Amino acid sequence: MPEGQGAPPSPRAARSAPARVSAGPATRPSPRLPARGSAGRPEPPEPPEPPEPPEPPRGRRGAVRAGVPQKLAEALSSQYGLIVFVAGLLLLLAWAVHASGVGKSHLLCLLTALMLLQLLWMLWYVRRSAAHRRLIRPKDTHAGARWLRGSITLFAAITIILGCLKVGYFVGFAECLSATEGVFPVTHAVHTLLQVYFLWGHAKDVIQSFKTLERFGVIHSVFTNLLLWTNGVLNESKHQLNEHKERLITLGFGNITIVLDDHTPPCNCSPPTFCSAISQGIYYLYPFNIEYQILASTMLYVLWKNIGRNVDSQQNHNMQFKFPGVMAGSVLGLTVLAATIGVVVVYLIQIGRSKTKSESALIMFYLYAIALLMLMGAAGLLGIRIYRIDERSLDESRNPARKLDADLLVGTASGSWLISWGSILAILCAEACPPYTWFNLPYSILVIVEKYIQNLFIIESIHREPEKLSEDIRTLRVVTVCNGNTVSLASSCLKSGAVAEDVASLGSDMPHTVNGNTHLREACDREGEEGSQEGTPGPGCRPHFLRGDAKRRVLRNITAFLFLCNISLWIPPAFGCRPEYDNGLEEIVFGFEPWIIVVNLAMPFSIFYRMHAAASLFEVYGKI
Repeated sequence: MPEGQGAPPSPRAARSAPARVSAGPATRPSPRLPARGSAGRPEPPEPPEPPEPPEPPRGRRGAVRAGVPQKLAEALSSQYGLIVFVAGLLLLLAWAVHASGVGKSHLLCLLTALMLLQLLWMLWYVRRSAAHRRLIRPKDTHAGARWLRGSITLFAAITIILGCLKVGYFVGFAECLSATEGVFPVTHAVHTLLQVYFLWGHAKDVIQSFKTLERFGVIHSVFTNLLLWTNGVLNESKHQLNEHKERLITLGFGNITIVLDDHTPPCNCSPPTFCSAISQGIYYLYPFNIEYQILASTMLYVLWKNIGRNVDSQQNHNMQFKFPGVMAGSVLGLTVLAATIGVVVVYLIQIGRSKTKSESALIMFYLYAIALLMLMGAAGLLGIRIYRIDERSLDESRNPARKLDADLLVGTASGSWLISWGSILAILCAEACPPYTWFNLPYSILVIVEKYIQNLFIIESIHREPEKLSEDIRTLRVVTVCNGNTVSLASSCLKSGAVAEDVASLGSDMPHTVNGNTHLREACDREGEEGSQEGTPGPGCRPHFLRGDAKRRVLRNITAFLFLCNISLWIPPAFGCRPEYDNGLEEIVFGFEPWIIVVNLAMPFSIFYRMHAAASLFEVYGKI
């Protein structure tokens, strides 16, 4: 039957109808009628076409394929770094204990090879980045702050000076030193220059290409710097231990087996005065080299954690350093810094001269340190109390740099806690205690308490959300409004001069009153009642120094004071003022060698804690 108007559709037309009708969303396809043959009998329907197999979810499978290798690369690269670090650490230990067949040249060859490999990777990365410099790349604004890169540049400059002194030392003893002792400082200087350039330009990078290769390159750089840090710590500790043994010999301690662990070359230097000055200058510059290596490793570790990370595009964080209003904290902190330098100079002059002078030097140090730690603990408690009153939400977003800061604060503090608990145990278990050791007891307790309080203050400070509006504006509930304009307020609840401009800008959002007058005392009472129900005073009725700009000034003064105090407490152990060596009581209780091992393992972490705490407080100051 020919198809026409009123004729039933053919099977082909019926099959194509839904496809044509589906273009209109509101129409429904007409039901398919069975076709009839010439005899009027309905023809059997055609068998349905088999459904097409569903396509695999390409996006999900692609994400899985991309995610698994990256997790494997992260695990493999971290294990590679640990293997390199453990191997280098064992070689360092073998050289330190004078293992047979292991010399200093073997250690320096390994460190030089690791630095050369890192240099090749950094050159490749810098060249590839320069070739694609026009591409827009994600950045982690929290990583590699400018002040941090400035600090590492200062330490790197002193490290290069240290390398020059080592080259001069090699020239003076060239007759009996291996060539590796001349190649190592030159390689280290080149490595330092290129690494500082690399960190200035790429510390904020979030790597999204060649991720597997970059993970191995960055983690290799992290553990290379850690091995260089360990080498510096070991050399500096051996020098400090030799000086301590010489003082014990001068004081006449015959019950302790004293053998100087000296690595002086077995030949004469010409001229002798020049070589002696270089040898002394090297050990005074080691503390700066140690800080440089550990700072570089932490910045590179943050870069490694950021590989393949999805960074929020709205994470702009501009730190503003406002110095007016911090006179009290700065003056007090600078006074502490000057007093610390004086105490260290007197301590180094007096210690080891005689028994009486050594005891007076120890008592002077303990009394000074006790007073300073009490001031620092009180400042930290005041800052924590202000945070408890000023309730504000914490920033819990994922941030590798901030997490590393908090972990390093707690981890490195454990070094001084170990020494302090050892001193407390020695005082309690000793059969006879000299008078000066009793000053060690409150000193050790205060070291534990002060670092505990300071860690709480710093960790909460770096996690707090920045203020977006003035606190006086947030606490204001009712404002006098006359003819649509705000009137100047004379009330005990508002005394900040900057409030008037903020109130005027928010005048359109304020409710109007019937007579143009409001009772601000009632508003304050309501704030007090609301705060009392939550256990804290209402924000509107806080003391004047805890409101608005006054509160920020107090916090800035606390932060500036703690910053300078941590710099001050970094100086004594870094430059040889270590009462843990000279006290003598711990060596009697635990034994000379066990206690020296404990101090040599824990002291580098204690020294680094002070510098890292100072860096964290500098960042906190910029956020307040």
